[in-house]
Amino acid sequence: MHTDRTSTTRFSVPVDVALRAAGWQPGRWDIKQAEIWADTLRDHASPAGHRHAVFPAAVEAWAEFGGLRLTAQGPGRRLAPVGLHLDPLHGLHMARTLGDLGRALDTEVCPLGHETDTRSLLAIDTEGRAYALDHTGDWYLGPTVDAALTTLLSGIEPVRMAAG
Repeated sequence: MHTDRTSTTRFSVPVDVALRAAGWQPGRWDIKQAEIWADTLRDHASPAGHRHAVFPAAVEAWAEFGGLRLTAQGPGRRLAPVGLHLDPLHGLHMARTLGDLGRALDTEVCPLGHETDTRSLLAIDTEGRAYALDHTGDWYLGPTVDAALTTLLSGIEPVRMAAG
């Protein structure tokens, strides 16, 4: 890999390399698959009746990044970079958890995928902000999916969100 190469996309070189290695390219847009995921999530109800919120920011993120299996390229800055599988169905059975987070944040939250090693759930809110939820707490990954991918694939330490 040439480190002097400049990125031709909106991402830093390491993030761009990881995205392209996973099959992403600028202009990627699989709205048909995004709509299938949206319908699956909308149609699912937990045994207690919890349902998923589905909204444009989530559908747009799925259309561009859905289905990608990302592997970080190189060492992280503060933490080891994580591998990601951007498939919202990893959060299918997390409607209550995501609903609780949405209420705490005064928004709605929908699944994006998960970290492949830790199984931390990745989520997005109606404004496009991204989060990770795991057994240690809830983490703010950034104001956009692009920022979240940079945080996760670059090993930048996410911001821990205050408990309730």
